[in-house]
Amino acid sequence: MYLALMFIDRTTFKVKAGKGGPGSVSFRREAYVPKGGPDGGNGGRGGHVIFRVNEGLGTLLDLRYRHLVSAQNGGHGSGQKRSGADGRDEIIEVPPGTMVYNQASGEVMADLTEHGREVIIAHGGRGGKGNTHFKTPTRRAPRFAQPGEAGEEFDLLLELKLIADVGLVGLPNAGKSTLLSVVSAARPEIADYPFTTLTPKLGIVEGPSWRGFVMADIPGLIEGASEGKGLGHQFLRHVERTKVLCILVEATDEEPDKSLETLLGELEAFNPVLLTRPRLIVRTKSDLEGEPWGREDLEISAVTRTNIDELVRTLTRMVEEQAAQEAEENQTESNE
Repeated sequence: MYLALMFIDRTTFKVKAGKGGPGSVSFRREAYVPKGGPDGGNGGRGGHVIFRVNEGLGTLLDLRYRHLVSAQNGGHGSGQKRSGADGRDEIIEVPPGTMVYNQASGEVMADLTEHGREVIIAHGGRGGKGNTHFKTPTRRAPRFAQPGEAGEEFDLLLELKLIADVGLVGLPNAGKSTLLSVVSAARPEIADYPFTTLTPKLGIVEGPSWRGFVMADIPGLIEGASEGKGLGHQFLRHVERTKVLCILVEATDEEPDKSLETLLGELEAFNPVLLTRPRLIVRTKSDLEGEPWGREDLEISAVTRTNIDELVRTLTRMVEEQAAQEAEENQTESNE
């Protein structure tokens, strides 16, 4: 799998749930019943605005040009205690990994990761009660009913965080795109200048086991990225979803320890939890001459395919171990 569409990972728009229908003021026409007796029905509920996860979507592109999403209002109540119809719900499909924020408060309203999951983001207003509900021994012919309640409305920010097993982390031009093109069918843009990758790319890597894993080539980090410099948060928010971090440092880097320190520092500044993730330090471009680093981490060359198979085996094992650990933790939580 490779996301070839333009990658849209952030968009804003307004949602407005339907208004509840008004209750009815109506009277029966029967002999010996004072003024016919009230028989006004209730108004229908306003339609909800619902978000549904669709794993067939990879971007927020379909929502980019939508400014307002409104659900249908509820129907009016009527005589003979007939209730109005509920308003039609408006369903918005989003890709897995979509975060929904209330723009005004910054509150996370939904974290949508599982295919098929539905969440009501804006509830429709309740329908008003008909005059039947207001009859009392002393008020036998009420000539009023409730209006319908307004539906909820919000200004939303949607943000897509990639769900990948392995996230490639490195300074610009560290060889992430080249590596992804070698180990998967993805074909990201590759060139000899920084920030070749301006949008995240995904590729499925076929590992030695049946499972394989999803690898993400994400724009390169620079010092200060956690503060928004360079591509800043456009990069870092995608790293949060990954199970394993594969950190790339060039063999030609004259200060590899400093580069590694920069990368780890930016990850920690953005979210300290990232440093608890399993990580593999990989020295790229080993086919080029460089100073010895003094570390025993894996050295690879995507060009000559040196140690590429070993890299894939190692990452597959790390992903499977992390997945097993997460499954065990989830099971423990569900049993508590």
